[in-house]
Amino acid sequence: MAVSYKDYYEILGVARTASQDEIRKAYRKLAKEYHPDVNKDSGAGEKYKEINEAYEVLKDPEKRGKYDTLGPGWRQGQDFTPPPGWGGGVRMDFGGGGDFSDFFQTLFGGFGGGARTTVSMEDMFFGGGRGRDQEMTLELSLEDVMKGGARTISFETTEPGPDGRLRRAQKTVNVNLPSGVTDGSRIRLKGKGAGGGDLFLVLRIAPDSVYTVEGYDLVSTLRVSPWEAALGASIGVDTPDGAVTMKLPGGTQGGRKLRLKGRGLPRRKGAQRGDLIVKVEIAIPQKLTDRERELLEALSKESGFNPRG
Repeated sequence: MAVSYKDYYEILGVARTASQDEIRKAYRKLAKEYHPDVNKDSGAGEKYKEINEAYEVLKDPEKRGKYDTLGPGWRQGQDFTPPPGWGGGVRMDFGGGGDFSDFFQTLFGGFGGGARTTVSMEDMFFGGGRGRDQEMTLELSLEDVMKGGARTISFETTEPGPDGRLRRAQKTVNVNLPSGVTDGSRIRLKGKGAGGGDLFLVLRIAPDSVYTVEGYDLVSTLRVSPWEAALGASIGVDTPDGAVTMKLPGGTQGGRKLRLKGRGLPRRKGAQRGDLIVKVEIAIPQKLTDRERELLEALSKESGFNPRG
């Protein structure tokens, strides 16, 4: 059956030759822009799902390689029918909706956080009793990662029934978030997958309204006035541990990055936390009082500074 082709490279806005780092950066930017907690526009939720689906494929070299064999000749929205034998035999779909499109299901079957469970005929009648490893994405807030500790998650899996055939089952497991996890970290839960296989959790940090995650470092933006940047000032800065006072050196330029040591994400036990990187943005007043204009005009006449050399 034909399905609508999805150009995952176009969805993320990257070239087909993009590196894994470029793909990861594009995903983070778009996920932050369209996350339902941030973007309340109509259609943002569907766009967010589409972005996650594209990243689910392109982040994995094996899945990306399989997808790339289709070639660049397809266009977004075209009807697509898989080549003969593409899926490795007839597949039976147990329904249940999910976050992945029919196109994704056709290529890769069901897996991941909210995907439908898809089982091959071979698994149904010949291999249903063996354990199978599973991988799913677990999205956490920045606060979850900072605090760590135990989490309880529920997900849908397949388990062999009394007759040996696979059946859908709801499973609940306890997950202990160790110190030192960050975006892209993997946690292995032995024996918690389908039929006693292992469950691999890929951790994703949800876009945050204040901080951007870069490894174990956090990045935030600090807006300052032109006179604070020129003269220097002591300015309050929000950190995950509460507000602190940071010294802004005189002559600070827009775009300068200041580092607060040990204010980022926790690392493994015994290692220092990541840093908080504060990027300075100079805010220009849109409206000036008569007195402010008078002072700036006087400064313009008296100063010999020429930013253009």
